[in-house]
Amino acid sequence: MNTRRATRSQLFDSLEDGGLRSSAPYASTAEIAEQENDRSLGELHDRVNILKRLTGDIHEEVESHNKLLEGMGNAMDVSRSLMAGTMDRFTRAFETKSSRNLATIVVSCVVIFLLVYYLTKS
Repeated sequence: MNTRRATRSQLFDSLEDGGLRSSAPYASTAEIAEQENDRSLGELHDRVNILKRLTGDIHEEVESHNKLLEGMGNAMDVSRSLMAGTMDRFTRAFETKSSRNLATIVVSCVVIFLLVYYLTKS
């Protein structure tokens, strides 16, 4: 019976005159929860800052790539206009029969030169 009384006193040691002695365990639980919330909030704030910096870096990278692509597009436009001008000159040059004969001679000379070069290299 003595052990029963000791167990009972352990169970009800926090009760005093029909009420709780103190709400210290509940307050500390609330404080612990508040501290955990503050820590979680701090971690979330850090993650948001990291994501903000990351999106800023991505934005800068996209802008630099867009500038590079614009420059390439402009260079391609210039090349296209130069090729169009060259093709117009070739078209005008080959419109006459004497120009065709001259072009045939030039192309033949280039082919013969390349053939001789290749044969002497081997």
